[in-house]
Amino acid sequence: MIPLRTLLAPLAFLLLACSSFAKPADIYDEQLVGTEQIKAALEIAKAEDKRVLLQFGANWCVWCHRLHELYQSDSEVKTKLDSDYVLVLVDVNKGNNAEVNERYGKPTQHGLPVIVILDSDGAQLVTQETGALESGQGHDPAKVMAFLEKWSL
Repeated sequence: MIPLRTLLAPLAFLLLACSSFAKPADIYDEQLVGTEQIKAALEIAKAEDKRVLLQFGANWCVWCHRLHELYQSDSEVKTKLDSDYVLVLVDVNKGNNAEVNERYGKPTQHGLPVIVILDSDGAQLVTQETGALESGQGHDPAKVMAFLEKWSL
């Protein structure tokens, strides 16, 4: 018979290893209506003299989570976003917000995540596939900053 102590160490290791693959917290609210999110964001952008950054994505999208994590963890990127943009995370999982995707020229055809920048009147300024902002296993803070700088007021 194998001693219990001998079984516990491999079991503990296995549990720790599996926990590192846990699904990250949802960043996209699948219940929100994109047109309403954008309308509210445009009101804020108009009042605060900002642009609107639409990030189309889905909770299952690893690269969506990586980009959002950069927004939160890189102080320079976070400061730029907070000062110059109103961020809207548009969920496009399972066809959600198809009318918003259509309205902005089907940006999701480029893959996820994809960014669309609007001025405070709602005019579409640019669509950016985010592969160009990647480096290695994440998004390059310098490339993201250059993009944000280019399209800010």
